[in-house]
Amino acid sequence: MNPLMIDAICALLALVIGIVLYKIFIPVLRKVKLGQKILEIGPSWHKSKEGTPNLGGVIFIFAFLVASAAGFILEYALPNENGAVADRIGVTQLLIAVFLLPLLNGLIGFIDDYIKLFKKRNKGLSATQKLVLQFLAAALYLFLMAHVGLIDTVITFPWGSALDLGIFYYFLMLLIIVYIINCANLTDGIDGLAGSVALIVCVMFFVSVHTFYSASLVGALVAFLIFNFHPAKIFMGDTGSLFLGGFIVSLAMATGSEFILLPVSVIWIIEGLSVVLQVASFKLTGKRIFKMSPIHHHFEKCGWSEVKIVCVFSTVTAAFAALAYYLISLMR
Repeated sequence: MNPLMIDAICALLALVIGIVLYKIFIPVLRKVKLGQKILEIGPSWHKSKEGTPNLGGVIFIFAFLVASAAGFILEYALPNENGAVADRIGVTQLLIAVFLLPLLNGLIGFIDDYIKLFKKRNKGLSATQKLVLQFLAAALYLFLMAHVGLIDTVITFPWGSALDLGIFYYFLMLLIIVYIINCANLTDGIDGLAGSVALIVCVMFFVSVHTFYSASLVGALVAFLIFNFHPAKIFMGDTGSLFLGGFIVSLAMATGSEFILLPVSVIWIIEGLSVVLQVASFKLTGKRIFKMSPIHHHFEKCGWSEVKIVCVFSTVTAAFAALAYYLISLMR
């Protein structure tokens, strides 16, 4: 079967499954009151969002997995022309390279969401607990990626040069992976923002390397965003945001383009830096740089609507995704 046909089937399947499940479960989640609790430290105007169902990430991950399973069958069980990434990676390697890290982080997010929703502890896992689990997940991912020969200690740059970091590669990537995934989590603070940013990046990777799993997530995210755009009927929760951060990291590393993480994660990186700078400034000087962090809340306090913030941040993401696409083309 033609690879583009497989991609189209996967995207459509994920879209349909997602829409059907959101239609079914949003009323159910509202009825059983499994909704978001707005913390007192959050923006006061977000109080109206309290009670909005908070397990949207579970649904789009499920839709993604079902569509990806269909993609596996069509890609590997039936005769076809494999795409560039499929040629480079076998089935076992593909499961490690693309699915392991996002699923492990999605599980960490689910534990966090479960504690918040079912144990009625607003903060879920402590920051230390979450970081320990994330570092363990990232370390396992890097170990297995090296074990199956999908990464080495060399970072290749688009302009043709390369840098061998030796053992320091693993320490550097460990920090980068955990940082980017947590920044993705920070971005999930207003309706449609985290999903829109991730969707644009997934589309870029799909256009660049044409993989059924990126097509599957595109379909699943479109289904989610139908119900998550302002005013949101459901949130993705930490399950979804940590999964998305892990997935984007995995796509970059599976294609041998770690350097591309910088442009595709630009919004996530800025969100994370705004928190770091805010905390550091307040502790050192007693003054805040931003009206509120992460930075999307700063723009809210400046009078920007949620829709405007999503549009501006998505435009920035699209511009840097285009740059990433160009850089990937140079590396081929």
